[in-house]
Amino acid sequence: MKLLALWFGLRAPVSRKAYALSGLALMALKIALDNGLALLATGKPWPPAAYLLPSLALKSEAMRPVPSGVLLAMALSTLPFMWVGVTMTVRRAADAGASPWWGLLFLVPLFNYLVMVLFAVLPATKKEETRWVPVQLGPFRTSPDAPPASEVGPVPPGLRSALLGVAASVGLGLGMLVVSVYSMQLYGAALFFGTPFGMGLMTALFYNHKYARGLSATLGLAVTAVLITGLAFLLFAIEGLLCIAMAAPIAIVLAVFGALLGWAMTRQGRRPTYAMVLALPALAGVEAKTTTPTLREVTTSIEIDAPPEAVWPNVVGFSELPPPPQWFFRLGIAYPQRARIEGSGVGAVRRCEFSTGPFVEPITAWEPPRRLAFDVASQPPSMSELSPYRQVHAPHLEGYMVSRKGEFRLVPLPGGRTRLEGSTWYTLSIFPEGYWVVWGEGVLHEIHGRVLSHIKDLSEHPGAR
Repeated sequence: MKLLALWFGLRAPVSRKAYALSGLALMALKIALDNGLALLATGKPWPPAAYLLPSLALKSEAMRPVPSGVLLAMALSTLPFMWVGVTMTVRRAADAGASPWWGLLFLVPLFNYLVMVLFAVLPATKKEETRWVPVQLGPFRTSPDAPPASEVGPVPPGLRSALLGVAASVGLGLGMLVVSVYSMQLYGAALFFGTPFGMGLMTALFYNHKYARGLSATLGLAVTAVLITGLAFLLFAIEGLLCIAMAAPIAIVLAVFGALLGWAMTRQGRRPTYAMVLALPALAGVEAKTTTPTLREVTTSIEIDAPPEAVWPNVVGFSELPPPPQWFFRLGIAYPQRARIEGSGVGAVRRCEFSTGPFVEPITAWEPPRRLAFDVASQPPSMSELSPYRQVHAPHLEGYMVSRKGEFRLVPLPGGRTRLEGSTWYTLSIFPEGYWVVWGEGVLHEIHGRVLSHIKDLSEHPGAR
């Protein structure tokens, strides 16, 4: 029990000897656990270099082939080790005479090794006993500045409560990602609405559990927990920076509302309730069974000073496009580069090369010079994620925004001109559709516009082909 209190508690002081020995023991235990999982799954030991970076993608490459479930099991098994590492480092910092808040540097990848070595050698510093002054807070016992003597420890009560609140919030976020995305292949309401709201609620309930905290501090901690969760997604290479930034407005606003509810509940002396949070996996399960994506159409048009007969060859295939000037394409959104066709007529295969790979498009309608239609047999990832790592295996990059078919229509206009219309039919399986459609259709219009403008230039200036 003393060992569990040392590792998982927040009140037992941590000497440099206990810190160093615990670190070595837990490191050996984690290595043994990871190697056991790796040997069972692949027959190969876990490479020591995989511990230097937390990226799941790099770990996957190091152990290829390895089932994604094994990588997730390893990531989840890391959470209790992270909790022990953070809480022991916080208490060790206090024991060494530093601010306990310095212990949070344990969460910074690579830098945490230096932090562990530093606190393993710093000697303890004797401190004068802290004298607490009681302050009454209505229905609450006392303020954070006046804990009972039995609760005084090396970590300030406010920091203890903050750590518990953030840990509960981050654990909920990571857990729901595993349940919803990796188990049910669903980016639904439970994940995008229920989870950040529940994270804010959990943060507020834990942070205000024993002592009243200010509203601004509670809301700030809830937002911090969301940002830490996003950072964890980035560091584990689960998501890239651009997608985290796009999802952040929803998550932060909902976390604030959840924290407001939790703070109000504690102010009214109500018992904390976690029923809503526990219901989130069930809600995700119901969504997975009942959700059907809607087929949507996006159409963009342009007028060309050339007849349809001159435009048609450039629709079927076109030469290299210039580099895109738009900033979002430079951030990793896939963009078209060139197109070529194998054969002619219905059954021919058109390949539209994007920056992330080719769209393979079997021709379904060949009506020169009026209409070209095609299905999409396969498509590349929708973007290359911004990340500290070379490769990010974000699940939503494949299979969640899917192009189903496309079509070019050439409408003759007076004066030997042509209105060229490009359409894409797609499905989106990410909630809330109304939010992500704004992003997705905005990008599709830009992609259409890039292709149509290039066809216009080629048709109006044949020598540029």
